[in-house]
Amino acid sequence: MRVLLVEDDDRFADALTTALSGRGHQVERVSRADEGLRRKSGVEFVLLDLGLPDGDGLDMLRRLRRVSAVPVIVLTARTEETTVLRALWGGADDYLIKPFRIMELLARMEVVRRRLPRPGTPTAGADFVVTGDVRIEFRTRTVTVAGSAVMLTSREFDVLALLARTPGIVRSRAEILDAVWGDAFLAASRSLDVHIRGIRAKTGRPELIRTLRGAGYRLDPGDPAGS
Repeated sequence: MRVLLVEDDDRFADALTTALSGRGHQVERVSRADEGLRRKSGVEFVLLDLGLPDGDGLDMLRRLRRVSAVPVIVLTARTEETTVLRALWGGADDYLIKPFRIMELLARMEVVRRRLPRPGTPTAGADFVVTGDVRIEFRTRTVTVAGSAVMLTSREFDVLALLARTPGIVRSRAEILDAVWGDAFLAASRSLDVHIRGIRAKTGRPELIRTLRGAGYRLDPGDPAGS
């Protein structure tokens, strides 16, 4: 993949670039948030440090999400839960606490990548689902509400699409974590809650996904005619 690495630590960036390049990825490294935003076009993945010389990486993430749904993994030395939740709420698809093993990063990148559509790969079942005024297009991975496009992160879309393929059917937390994150026993399972809140907030339809305490989540089938 074409990877944009936004990292101001030269030694760390050089080591990571060497490791990723050695496994076939094309890495472009920048050290500032403003450079990252300028060079976002054409990349397939972003690895984002939070401590940047021209501002907090979370601010860059928020600005990036206004215009792009490119997958993002946050790389940070910060261990506070609030920072992790802010990153996920801001649109990160995943996060890693420094120091980490390169194989773990590669595995997480692969999990995210597998959720992306591949050219020529057919999508099983219907091409789209409509519930109320929300339309979810599986092939193009787009969502519109009352005709207006809604920008979801790739992982938010994965969660929504999983529920949308079986509207009205309850999917357990473990089932969703296994299908979307590849780990039914994910330690940081609050990631799912953050992504559900993101979908509700961005669509402006809090009733779109119903929470069934102790059971899981389901997509409200609503009225397909939108009336």
